[in-house]
Amino acid sequence: MSELKQLEERIAGLKEGLRAVIVAHNYQRPEVQDIADFVGDSLELARRCTEVDAETIVFCGVRFMAETAVILNPERTVLLSEGSAGCPLADMITTGELRQWRERYPRAAVVCYVNSSAEIKAGSDICCTSANAAEVVNSLESDEILFVPDQNLGHYVSTQTTKKIILYPGFCYLHHRIQAEQLKRAMKRHPEARAIVHPECRPEVIALAEAALSTSQMLRHVKASPHKSFIIGTEEGLLHRLHLENPDRSFYLISDNQICIDMKRTTLQILAQTMELKQNTVTVPEEVRLKAREAVERMLAI
Repeated sequence: MSELKQLEERIAGLKEGLRAVIVAHNYQRPEVQDIADFVGDSLELARRCTEVDAETIVFCGVRFMAETAVILNPERTVLLSEGSAGCPLADMITTGELRQWRERYPRAAVVCYVNSSAEIKAGSDICCTSANAAEVVNSLESDEILFVPDQNLGHYVSTQTTKKIILYPGFCYLHHRIQAEQLKRAMKRHPEARAIVHPECRPEVIALAEAALSTSQMLRHVKASPHKSFIIGTEEGLLHRLHLENPDRSFYLISDNQICIDMKRTTLQILAQTMELKQNTVTVPEEVRLKAREAVERMLAI
């Protein structure tokens, strides 16, 4: 029996013993995605976990995603597959900084991107995803919006609304480092391909693309499109699912550097160890959890 097969069987046994569900983000390694019960974006996975009969959620992703699973599933144990997997974007804003920005703009409603810590969600008025950010902003009564923490997503939202958007200067390093010149070169190499990029990309990159879409929207867009080849402007892990679901189509990355180090920390060996030792339990203080849940539920109600 191959080492991979042994690992897969070991994980399957541990999953049964823990009465667990394994969920993996679209950016995880292909073999981790393949062993998961569900693959998707962070909020999609946290919501999916509320619908299954499981005592333990094993989250293959980064810390803020596991926290969101705790926020929506307080009665379950949530294990983060790799305890050191964080998100530099989420870490760019602290509760103290959010408080200072709120004081600076007292009339502004605070819209918090779901790629943030539980504490930042709790200190915000409402959450949003990359897919529904504009819809969330346009639903609010306030004409002034403080958007945290991703400035590029916030700028993209500013093109979809008449409201004044105040941008907190955070960014996803992976999407932020994609340059317009890189996309132009990719479009020259693949003139038949349509470029779709994540709204966490720089404004000048988004301006060149056919569409700015979340990972889930990219998957739907490709399926519905009559075109056969695409240039993809997001983390390279999404290509695994794109190929699986669209074997007759071609996909190209803008650069060879579209890798999130934290997303790639989880391996099958690490996943098995986490489950075996029941380690990396993620908890959120109840006061924080309740406030964060309010911000998430306001979004879900729209």
